[in-house]
Amino acid sequence: MLRVAVIAAALLLSVGEAFPHGEEPAPPPKKETPLFPVKVVQTRKGQIFVDANGMTLYTFDRDTSGHSSTCEGKCTERWKPLAASNDAEAKGDFTVIIHSDGSKMWAYRYRPLYTSQSDHAPGDINGFDGANLWHVARPAF
Repeated sequence: MLRVAVIAAALLLSVGEAFPHGEEPAPPPKKETPLFPVKVVQTRKGQIFVDANGMTLYTFDRDTSGHSSTCEGKCTERWKPLAASNDAEAKGDFTVIIHSDGSKMWAYRYRPLYTSQSDHAPGDINGFDGANLWHVARPAF
């Protein structure tokens, strides 16, 4: 009878440790924003750059200085600059430039990168324009 009592007590103690008294499980680790949000994907029209959400990235022909964006005011309503965090650093051909509003944004070979309001789902390339001012951003080989 003493053996049964010892075994029962041991089982109760081990079950008690598995189910903490009134404690909630630890929250899952926070998902950190990547410091480098550009990816290369293969499409029917070749390789293109996309942001962390899979949205196509574009360059603007009027961005020629290499250190700033010329897309200002109303332009940024249609073309959203690819934001860079305050601690973002250049990596390879990707640089960080300061937008006129003081925010940081990513650039590829000193060409600022943008997403288009015309794209509604990953893989859309509706931002290309007939005037050839906006182009799908592609890796250079």
